[in-house]
Amino acid sequence: MFEPKRISREGVAAALQKALRYRTLNEPLEAESICLDVLEVDPGNPEALTTLLLALTDQFTYRLHETYDRARELLARFPDPYGQAYYRGILLERRAKAAMRMGGPGSGYIAYECFHEALECFEKAAELRPPGNDDPILRWNTCARYLNRHRDLSPRPTEPQQLLE
Repeated sequence: MFEPKRISREGVAAALQKALRYRTLNEPLEAESICLDVLEVDPGNPEALTTLLLALTDQFTYRLHETYDRARELLARFPDPYGQAYYRGILLERRAKAAMRMGGPGSGYIAYECFHEALECFEKAAELRPPGNDDPILRWNTCARYLNRHRDLSPRPTEPQQLLE
């Protein structure tokens, strides 16, 4: 096994810029690695936490279960209720979209449920947001429009009779 080397505290800002660049280049594994390095020297760094969560969700298409669970666990490290609500909404929205892309049995139900949970998270975040920050409203609108366009998405049947239809 190889033990990762520690970066310096002075290198954190530059490392975070690189992590953002790697996300932009669609290289989320590299962004994830950099964020883990930053969090080793600055465990509560909000930018590293955010970028790491987003880099994990960027990997949903090909590593869904592992990255989804890690991203959910990471939410507990967000220091404020707004960030927890907002980024939980992002996590659920991206989980819903991944279910739609991957397809398969039950994917429409999963997408529907995740979108609805995301809407609830964005509503909560909107209540907690700082003045002038409309990000949770923008995300809520995106989820609502997605659900409006995909009317084939529906909640999971609860009655045995519905399962046979």
